[in-house]
Order: sequence, then C-alpha cells, then structure tokens
Amino acid sequence: MDDGDCGSMMGGWGWIGALFSLIFLAAIVVGVIVLVRYFANKPSGAGSSAAGAEAILAERYARGEIDEQEYQQRLAALRARR
Repeated sequence: MDDGDCGSMMGGWGWIGALFSLIFLAAIVVGVIVLVRYFANKPSGAGSSAAGAEAILAERYARGEIDEQEYQQRLAALRARR
C-alpha cells in the first residue's frame, strides 16, 4: 500500500457517497419540516373555518368590495351558523 493512497480506500466514490448521504439527510429534514408546518396550520374544527370566513369577510370589507350593510348581514349570517 502506498502512503499517498491511504485516504482513498473507497476509491473515487467516497465523496459522491458522502454527498448523496448529505442530500438524503437534508431531504428527510425538509420533509419533516413540511409535515410539521402542514399539520400545524391545518384547521382543527368548525370554529377555525368560521374564524377564517370572518377574516375573509373583513378583508373584503376593508378593500371596499362590500359595503358596511352587506358586511354586517354576512357577518350575522356566519355567526348564526355556529
């Protein structure tokens, strides 16, 4: 065995294998983060969707898409459904 060859016992595949291992680990970490964010942002019940509907209604009112009378009517209808 030559002294210059001691670091390359795996041949040329050592760095490529290490690179693929790092990419694989990074993919696992990203996958876990995506799953956690997906389940953390998922509405858990009917109250969440009603609050979301009220927020959308408030945004439409703020943008001027609907007037105050329509906003109040729709808000009352949303709250009556709960």
